[in-house]
Amino acid sequence: MLSATSSPVGFAGLGIMGRPMAANLLSAGVDLVVWNRSPGPAAELAEAGATIARDVDDLFARCRTVILMLATEDAIDAVLDRAGPAFAARVAGRIVLQMGTVTPGYSRGLATAIAAAGGAYVEAPVSGSRGPATEGTLVAMLAGPDKAVAEVAPIVDAMCAQRFVCGAVPAALTMKLAVNTFLITMVTGLAEAFHFAEVTGANPRVLREVLDAGPMASAVSRGKAAKLVDGDLSPQAAIGDVLKNAALIEDAAREAGSAHPLITVCRELFAETAASGRAGEDMAAVVTALAARAPSSRP
Repeated sequence: MLSATSSPVGFAGLGIMGRPMAANLLSAGVDLVVWNRSPGPAAELAEAGATIARDVDDLFARCRTVILMLATEDAIDAVLDRAGPAFAARVAGRIVLQMGTVTPGYSRGLATAIAAAGGAYVEAPVSGSRGPATEGTLVAMLAGPDKAVAEVAPIVDAMCAQRFVCGAVPAALTMKLAVNTFLITMVTGLAEAFHFAEVTGANPRVLREVLDAGPMASAVSRGKAAKLVDGDLSPQAAIGDVLKNAALIEDAAREAGSAHPLITVCRELFAETAASGRAGEDMAAVVTALAARAPSSRP
């Protein structure tokens, strides 16, 4: 448990992942100050002991370390006022712990800007979805100055089961994108297997049992197979978020000169799923795009 006398920690971005991560900080005894664009999630955490910042300036003024768990690069820039006059005052003398998934180039540039303003930047994207975020079993990848990484390590440990130090920024983001390449292609392949079973008459419940019993089974495959069999598409990792990640991977691969045929196909399938009105459903809903592509589904 972290000491209750530690400097307050700030948290901005209380969405599908941020809210349970912040709750785990409170459970660990962190003196937590929260801010969110919509007030509801912050109010819920206040009932558990968090302090609600009046605004973003108040959040940074109170806290040595501020965690950002925001959905987009534009949202990060807006919270930091990166192009405005408040940026330097917000980040100077503070550690910005950026835990969302962004492009490596963006993260590198943000690290440079924060350092120039007298602050420290640590990127710490996580592997896992809402379930692991709630259970505190996320896996974190960290990159940044050694001293700042060491300082935030106990904070990260309160939210994550394991952490891996990857080197200098943006090494943690490139690691996260590599991890997500495997996740996205694996779940898409799993969805295709169940689509194939349905079309060919194989029993999907037996397929699930075979996969669960075999050497390819994992927590992810078991969870997504259950969703596909039961038709439970409530989101753990939503289609819209996975589509964003697939696009980030594709962009980074293109910039680096890495071959990326599988992630390109997956990105197309997730885009088709989102366009069909399923952006808020779990990533397992990509099976609906496969079904829509099947010749038997065409007039």
